Amino acid sequence: MVFVAGIDIGGKSTKAIVLDDNRQIRGQAIVKTRPDFPSLAREALDLALKQAGLKASDLSYIATTGFGRYNVPFRDNQITEITCVARGAAFLFPKTHSVLDIGAQSTRAIRVGENGKVRDFRTNDKCAAGAGGFIEKAAKYLEVSIDDVGELSVHAQKPQTISSVCAVLAESEIINHVSAGESVENILRGVHNSLASRAMALMKRAGLEDEVTFVGGVARQKGMVQALEQTVKRKVNVGAEPEIIGALGAALLSLRRLEKIREDEGAAATKADARVA
Repeated sequence: MVFVAGIDIGGKSTKAIVLDDNRQIRGQAIVKTRPDFPSLAREALDLALKQAGLKASDLSYIATTGFGRYNVPFRDNQITEITCVARGAAFLFPKTHSVLDIGAQSTRAIRVGENGKVRDFRTNDKCAAGAGGFIEKAAKYLEVSIDDVGELSVHAQKPQTISSVCAVLAESEIINHVSAGESVENILRGVHNSLASRAMALMKRAGLEDEVTFVGGVARQKGMVQALEQTVKRKVNVGAEPEIIGALGAALLSLRRLEKIREDEGAAATKADARVA
């Protein structure tokens, strides 16, 4: 059996997935991103391999993605986040045509075609107010755990408006809401609504189509999913582990690249045999 791996070095976490040639996940791992990307990538991969019961020598191909993808010397290939996220999302939800990826540092809207091929995309060109990092800042200021943000947001009774596109000004709006006695739930839902509104604008620019799949760590927050569904006015697909989609896409593309190499080698061998004959 053939095994490949995908490694996604993101702004907040680094993910690794080991895949077999039946496209089944055999192992996966998530570790906090930190300096020294080569050792970080190796740590994540080793954890995924341990879960799979495999060794590094069992891997036939490794692809990396994420902003640290160039800094992994043992990779066979590096692939953009856009391509990997699109492929991973389409693998889990084959009918998807629009993918929204909200990570710690960026938001991406992707329109995909057959087999998850990228047809168009847009990324946020504003500051952190358009990405997941702003939610973390808001949670810190409101003195709540980031793990509780999603559930608190769901219970909002009167979401407060966060209209600024600048993170600094948006933070000032949060301070004003707190001073006015607004509840944490209402403020957090306002933050989610703000991100959903910006995400909608990006998806429209990329070409919003059904089905919509939401990926990235922010997709774990129930309140954000709810805000997005209300904004796009349709049900949104969310996988059980939305933060690993980029690594999954890298692993799937690793397998496809390996298959292509072997197909080319087989075709070359056939031509050589024909010439000899």
